[in-house]
Amino acid sequence: MKIYLIGYMGCGKSTIGKKVADLMGISFIDMDKYIEERNFKSVPEIFSEEGELSFREKEQTALLELSAFEDVVIGTGGGSPCFFDNIDVMNRNGVTVYIAPDSEVLASRLIKSKTVRPLIAGKSKQELILFIEEALKERILYYEKAQIIIRGENNLDPQLVIDKIAQLS
Repeated sequence: MKIYLIGYMGCGKSTIGKKVADLMGISFIDMDKYIEERNFKSVPEIFSEEGELSFREKEQTALLELSAFEDVVIGTGGGSPCFFDNIDVMNRNGVTVYIAPDSEVLASRLIKSKTVRPLIAGKSKQELILFIEEALKERILYYEKAQIIIRGENNLDPQLVIDKIAQLS
């Protein structure tokens, strides 16, 4: 089984992905970390040194490589489903789960995050909420192609994700 977790940054793809993988006894892979290891650069470094298009191409390559894996939960980058035919690749090769907390929850998590996220640096919580809402308007078309959509959960129970996946079978 292959499970792709998609959603905006801060939605919990890595946190919930690790827990789901542990409960299912399979591996978890964070796609951004995979890209960093394959390219010997951080995602922000790739963006700043090579540009977004180069990053998106590396992201697509990583997705195709990871799609050959079995028994894995993959936490994708927030923009991964929105470029090239990535969401279609994910839907063909596994189960896609869109984790969709509301924009206020996302903003709260991102403000507290220790991870450096250049796109949101220096924004107040209100500015961040507006930024997230604008970004979601652009991305929602792709995110909602997921086979499973989980909305509004603040502290998502990994068993809920597993149960929803089981319902597809």
